[in-house]
Amino acid sequence: MIAPVVLFLLSLAGILCALVLPDAGDWLLVTGPAAIASGILILRAMVRPKAPALPTVILDGSNVMHWRDNTPQIETLREVIVALERAGFAPGVVFDANAGYKLIGRSLHDDTLSRVLGLPRSRVMIVNKGEPADPKILRAARDHGARVVTNDRFRDWIAEFPEITQAGALIRGGYRNGALWLEL
Repeated sequence: MIAPVVLFLLSLAGILCALVLPDAGDWLLVTGPAAIASGILILRAMVRPKAPALPTVILDGSNVMHWRDNTPQIETLREVIVALERAGFAPGVVFDANAGYKLIGRSLHDDTLSRVLGLPRSRVMIVNKGEPADPKILRAARDHGARVVTNDRFRDWIAEFPEITQAGALIRGGYRNGALWLEL
C-alpha cells in the first residue's frame, strides 16, 4: 500500500509542476495517468475486505520434536505445523538453545530453522543459552492470546502464568499407531 501512495503523491506533485511551470506541460502525459492508476490502486486496497487474522498457537518446539518415537525429529515439527495450519492456526515455534544439537548435532539459528520449517523468521525463536524456554513460550502465548502446543504441564510456571491451568490453554498431541493426533 505504501508504493501506490508514494506514486500518487509524486504524480500529484508532477501535475502541479506541469500546471505551474512554463514548458512543463508534457509532464501531464505521464503524471496524469500515473495519478489515476495509483489512485485506483489505493481505492481498491481500501475497499478490499481484509482477511481475518488466523489464531496463533505457540509450539514448544523442544517438546514437540520428541513426540514421535521419543526421538528429536524435524519431520515431526513439520507435520504438526502443517496439521495446525490446515486446522486454521498460525503457528509459531520456540526452542531451547540446544535444539540444533539434538536435531543435527550442531548449533542452529532462528533463520535456519524457520527456512527448514517453512515458517516466517518472525515466528521461530531459539532462546539464548542458559535461558529456560518455558517462560518465553508462556509469555509469547500471553502476548498473542495464543494456546500452547506441548505435552509439558509447566508446573514450575503456574504461579507466574496461571492462565495455563485454564481448559484448552494447552494443546496436547502425539502419535498413535504412527498417526498424529492433536487435542484441538
